[in-house]
This record gives sequence, structure tokens and C-alpha cells, in this order.
Amino acid sequence: MSAPDKTVEILLAEDNPGDVMLTKKALEQGKLANNLHVVTDGIEALDFLRQNGEYDDTPRPDLILLDLNMPRKDGQDVLKELKTDDDLCRIPVVVLTSSESEEDIAKSYELNANAYLTKPVDFDGFIEIVNRLENFWFKVVKLPEE
Repeated sequence: MSAPDKTVEILLAEDNPGDVMLTKKALEQGKLANNLHVVTDGIEALDFLRQNGEYDDTPRPDLILLDLNMPRKDGQDVLKELKTDDDLCRIPVVVLTSSESEEDIAKSYELNANAYLTKPVDFDGFIEIVNRLENFWFKVVKLPEE
């Protein structure tokens, strides 16, 4: 992410429609051009990342926002698979979940999550955290070119 005018590709793996809407609104208020791609379970997330099936022409995300509590395959299983995949392991993954469990936090970092954030319960808090994520990952951090 060296060019500040590049459109950022973000994959949101989230099954809660309300949280999807909040994330979309927060990113719309941000300063970076972005394309938000949404999948609603862990199997879809891996298909998107591996460009399988209906996702065969999807772009490689610059950042993954990953919920832990999803149907079919949970976020920790997704994290484990993608961080052990040589083609996908360098994509930054931010766990963005409602869980405050110390066990979930520790396990996510053991599986090489780049960050773990608990979803704020109010709209303003959610907007703030997404804006900070956007600023940190695309203005502060230096990421390798793919």
C-alpha cells in the first residue's frame, strides 16, 4: 500500500447484517477510497480468498476484517487456514468481534492475527474504531507489495 490514491480492497467476514451495515457506514465516512467485499461465513471467506467458484474474479484484499462467530466455519478456523497458506498468509487480518474472552484473544494471536478488536456497542464507537483501523493499516503501516 504505497500509493495513497489506490483503492483499498477490504474483505469483511461477518454474518450479522447490523454489523455489516455499521462497517459500511464507517468506511463511507473514511478518507480512503475502498471497496468493501462482504462474506457471511467462513467457507465463503476462504472461497473469496482462494478465488473459488463464484469468487473466481475477486481482487486480493489488502485487509481482512474477521468475525470469530460465524456459521459453517468459525473465524479461528479461517484464520488458521489462511495464515498457513503461503499465498494468503501476508494479508493482514484484524479480528473484529463481539467476544471479550481472554481465550479467544490468546487463540487469535496464537493463530497470527495482526490485531484483535472488540466491537463497540454504540454507533459512534464503531465509526471511530473503523476509522482508526483504516488510518493505521493504510496510512501508518508499511505493507509489502503483492
